[in-house]
Amino acid sequence: MGKATPDLTRVLDDPKRRLVALSFLMLFVELALIRWSSANVVYLAYFTNFVLLASFLGIGVGFLRGRADRNRFPLAPWALTGYVAFVLLFPVQVSNSGEAREFQGLFGMFALPSWVTLPVIFLAVTVIMALIAEGVARTFREFEPLEAYRLDIVGSIAGIAAFTALAFLGVRPVVWGVVVAGVFWLVLERPLGRRQIAALIALVAFLGLGSLSPLDHWSPYYRVSVSRTTPEGRVGIKVNGLPHQAILPLDDLRKSQPFYLYPYDHLQGNPLGDVLVVGAGNGNDVAVALSMGAQHVDAVEIDPVLQATGERRHPARPYQDPRVTAHIDDGRAFLERTDTDYDLILFALPDSLTLVSGQGSLRLESYLFTQEAMESVRDHLKSDGAFSMYNYYRPFVFDRFAGTMQEVFGHPPCLDEGDDTIGVRQQAVLTVGLRSDSIACGATWAPVLETAVAPATDDRPFPYLQERTVPPFYLVTLALILLASALIVRLVSGPLRAMSSYADLFCMGAAFLLLETKNVVQFALLFGTTWFVNSLVFAGILLAVLAAIEVTRRMRLPDPRVLYALLLFSLVIAYLTPLSAILGLAPVPRFLAAVALAFAPIFLANLIFSQRFKDVGSSTTAFGANLLGAMVGGVLEYAALVTGYRALLIVVAVLYGSALLLGRRAGTSSDVGEHVVIADDVSASVGTGSTAS
Repeated sequence: MGKATPDLTRVLDDPKRRLVALSFLMLFVELALIRWSSANVVYLAYFTNFVLLASFLGIGVGFLRGRADRNRFPLAPWALTGYVAFVLLFPVQVSNSGEAREFQGLFGMFALPSWVTLPVIFLAVTVIMALIAEGVARTFREFEPLEAYRLDIVGSIAGIAAFTALAFLGVRPVVWGVVVAGVFWLVLERPLGRRQIAALIALVAFLGLGSLSPLDHWSPYYRVSVSRTTPEGRVGIKVNGLPHQAILPLDDLRKSQPFYLYPYDHLQGNPLGDVLVVGAGNGNDVAVALSMGAQHVDAVEIDPVLQATGERRHPARPYQDPRVTAHIDDGRAFLERTDTDYDLILFALPDSLTLVSGQGSLRLESYLFTQEAMESVRDHLKSDGAFSMYNYYRPFVFDRFAGTMQEVFGHPPCLDEGDDTIGVRQQAVLTVGLRSDSIACGATWAPVLETAVAPATDDRPFPYLQERTVPPFYLVTLALILLASALIVRLVSGPLRAMSSYADLFCMGAAFLLLETKNVVQFALLFGTTWFVNSLVFAGILLAVLAAIEVTRRMRLPDPRVLYALLLFSLVIAYLTPLSAILGLAPVPRFLAAVALAFAPIFLANLIFSQRFKDVGSSTTAFGANLLGAMVGGVLEYAALVTGYRALLIVVAVLYGSALLLGRRAGTSSDVGEHVVIADDVSASVGTGSTAS
């Protein structure tokens, strides 16, 4: 007789497998919500960690409810389905690319204002993640704290791996829905009710409806919407609901967009042997370079779908030309790796319209516009080479880029202003030669503003922020998030003093989120802002966490003060080591140095956390406090807009120092705090006539 087919619904009766599956579900849904929400609501275009902060809040709340008498986890499919339906019914896109942008909703109708949409999204994501996290927490508490933490990390690593694989394959959101519904089907208690089955079917159906458009393609960064070709040969491209690019025939480019040709007017005598186009996109700039006689073009584009769209749809077929080599890569990373010197380097409208990840305020192209990046450009020019960049610039951005070019090259760039403006943004081309006599220049740049605008730097890569400040919109939004979070936690968990025994874990959560953010942006600089690098960094962080857990389980660790001292030492080394020194290394030594500087503090921090966490009395309350601290860390991350990213290490050190002091105090009072939490849970259970768990 053959072996019986295993019943998957019984496989997850094993609590270990169930916890791994639930943790997988929690992280997968978090990543999907961040990605899908920003693809359909343009209000989130540059504030994607809005969803991340809601996720942290929700997960923290869910863990605080892990000891409650009534299990709310079965409501999670309905909450998720309801959210998907809301976003599909009330999406927000931009109808034009002008300064006075017109927002539109479904079928071109009105769009809900941001003050309605954003609170609904924040509360909905919080509820969804709280319900899922409650399911995780109820299984979490069946284990010793450290074993539960280990299984949670294993599931999280699997969640990142799965979502990364789907991003690589470019699948549509309906596939994400099938994965989520499948895991829900496995982990929900049997027998499933008709309402739960209906919710899972509706979830997949709604995401299927949102995935039907043949014009939509999903890259690792965007929902790319490509229009049909007009009779004139034009193809419009939107990303996440924002007008982004347009494929134009060469003759049309020359007539309607002559600024594409302005750089070449200055290159008298330049043979155009080798040309580098950063931000090659759909191929317009590559087609122009070939028409101007370029002998070889390195076309660098970070988004594979945008490049593939140009390869399929551009009438000039630039990517099929044997003189062109396409590179799917980050422009700054390509510059740091290549040994080629160029006659012309173009920054061709690199404007990503998205952030590197849910964490950090770093856009995909931010490291292209720093002073160090332009120094790298200078070092890759031939003796008569030139560098040119063009876009629609606000006055302060225009002065910043032109001033940086003057500082790096030693002379002002040529200025060509186009005929078009978008509100206050002026179409302009800036071109500078390696030497002042390398190019012919009709008019040179002079500052537009009376006050000089400082260059962006690799430590503070915010070219679109005029001053060292946090924009008022962010300040108000973050203040409201913190206020709402405090109220939600108070309503869910009762008096906040119940978590006072775990104040040190709260500080650790805030510190670790900042440390994680610092490493994400550091690796983005050293190895590129690509989705793949970003995924590898997060996977590496989780593997470092897992390694710390295994060491704690198998070895007797030294006194916590020794670990804190080692952590502080590693933070000091990371602070004192300039990134420029690492960036100048060959690829293999650069990788080893980056890993040592980034992951040594992470490993030590998690040794401290694991040592503390293994002896807590209420693992779900302790873990919830840690996650709420991470949410506060996500708010503190915006301090980098003022201080730069390196200074975040000082904040990290202060937070871990606070954790040390609070942890020593908790050592004498933790038992009392833990009994308060348990007593509150018992009284709540008795009050509803339930048996205490």
